[in-house]
Amino acid sequence: MTTKTANLRSIHSRRDQIHWDDQSPLSLQIDTRQGKITTRHGAFRGGVSDGVEVIEVDTGGVRALILPTRGMGIWQIEKNGTTFAWESPVCGPVNPSQVPVFDPNGIGWLEGFDEFVVRCGLESNGAPEHDLNGQLIYPLHGRIANLPAQSLSIEYDEASGRLDVIGEVLESRLFIKRLRLRSRIRFHAGQSEITLLDDVANELAKPAKMQLLYHINIGSPILEAGAVLDAPVKELAPKDDLSSTEIDKCNQFDGPEPGYGERVYFAELHADESSCTTALLRSQNSDQGIAVSFNINQLPKFILWKNTAALSDGYVVGLEPATNFPNPRSHEENQGRVIELQPQETASFRVTLDPLTSHEEVQQMRERVNRLKEEVSPQIHREPKAGWTP
Repeated sequence: MTTKTANLRSIHSRRDQIHWDDQSPLSLQIDTRQGKITTRHGAFRGGVSDGVEVIEVDTGGVRALILPTRGMGIWQIEKNGTTFAWESPVCGPVNPSQVPVFDPNGIGWLEGFDEFVVRCGLESNGAPEHDLNGQLIYPLHGRIANLPAQSLSIEYDEASGRLDVIGEVLESRLFIKRLRLRSRIRFHAGQSEITLLDDVANELAKPAKMQLLYHINIGSPILEAGAVLDAPVKELAPKDDLSSTEIDKCNQFDGPEPGYGERVYFAELHADESSCTTALLRSQNSDQGIAVSFNINQLPKFILWKNTAALSDGYVVGLEPATNFPNPRSHEENQGRVIELQPQETASFRVTLDPLTSHEEVQQMRERVNRLKEEVSPQIHREPKAGWTP
């Protein structure tokens, strides 16, 4: 008797769990003046992914899988045969009902951590925090990634070829908070650029405080031995003593290393006259990469999460534009790095993702980043900086 075993762990195999609904009003074939865009709407079936809603957008230049059930995160994107994602040991996407966000240890969030793009916030976005009695106040990275969209729609413009997937996610608690994330994930026919346009509104009749961090996670094949992060660093410091040991090569990456302990670096980046900056992760041969662009007035901090552990342990690097550093919220509040929204006030955020799959595309982005780097002399701290860490 011959025994055959199928590997169901890979990202490509997990796509087979999606059941598409061709009759959904969100499953569209749109002919624009710039080309065709198709969308599909469905849900995962089986295992921890059961019930996770998904929208696929194919512009002809990029294909993206959006997860409305997981706070409008992006599970993965694909361009020219290259998948931009990472192989998390979690093996999701995980239905939020299976994620113990408020586990007493504060790190239950990690049981659902699987996406290419996941938002952290909105009440808090950093390390877990407990009170003096050991009771959890704020869980790791907040709740927004494990809340489903309350509404979902698609808007498009046939003339320009623009298409927006729009979802609203409500983070609320009676008497305490009512923060609404209205997310537009924008595409253009024939193009690979993806822009996240997020508005966060305080819907209570009293002031509210918020934080937001975009956890953008890349594994193989972009991340590999010899991969490099190019960024116009204005100031940078290690988060802790372990991270200090690699300060001289914090932007350089090795292949998978069993037992590697994560390193984290806090930074502020230089921007152009419109306050826009770009960080670029490129492969060893600079023939593939991912660029992340954002406005430093909206997202003044940048975090590098370096976790080049074994492939089975989640070989990944995180590029993270944020409103603050991901420390316990009380520390960030004491340092003035928490946004206060007045009643009915809205804060807006914009992050653009450019997947790059040729040497020419990577070189063009390197030139953009190098122009910014030439305008600044970086200040590098060899030890954690007071105030930046508790």
